[in-house]
Amino acid sequence: MIPLRDVIPSRTTPWVTRALIVVNALVFLFQVSLTPRDLELFVRDYGLVPAAFGTADVVTSMFLHGGWAHVLGNMLYLWIFGDNVEDRMGHGRFTAFYLLCGLAAALSQYVANPQSMVPMIGASGAIAGVLGAYLVLFPKSRIVTLLPLFIFWQILEIPAIFFLGFWFLMQLFSGVGSLGRADVGGVAFWAHAGGFLAGVVLVRLFALPERRTVEWWDPYPDRRP
Repeated sequence: MIPLRDVIPSRTTPWVTRALIVVNALVFLFQVSLTPRDLELFVRDYGLVPAAFGTADVVTSMFLHGGWAHVLGNMLYLWIFGDNVEDRMGHGRFTAFYLLCGLAAALSQYVANPQSMVPMIGASGAIAGVLGAYLVLFPKSRIVTLLPLFIFWQILEIPAIFFLGFWFLMQLFSGVGSLGRADVGGVAFWAHAGGFLAGVVLVRLFALPERRTVEWWDPYPDRRP
């Protein structure tokens, strides 16, 4: 399932979401300019190696990606879901929330495989936190989704609770299936699951109280009697 957009208009300009997308894009363009050897060293230096866990590496690893599909997929999800979550938290709170979810994601992957020497990179864990927050804040929303079915491609509106719930279960089951396997790299499913759960929990602390009760379908919340 490929999300195309959601149905919720944002009331504020998502400056942080846009800035994160720009920074991720610039870093990735720098990555593709490197030679294969330099890129390997760059990822080793700034990716997060669980066996050599470091807080600075947690932050830098969140802005590295492993390929075009990786970065484009992550930025698509951040673009669709980030603006509405940022709208409910405010710019500063959303920044702190995003980084904390990235930290929680990294810790989850570390706990699952603390001896791994494979660098973990990508914004997926932090963005998973954004998805968790979106699910809590907008469970009645709908996600306009492209559903490829062999030669037939359909565009459907899927309730957010089903779309994001299915996404989380996929990460959880895949993470369980990866337990005990050899350290061959691949997708950090536990980082995704941990980041998502962190978002579900932390959204209650970071969402602005005056914005929690504003329904997304009410375009003029300040004019209500």
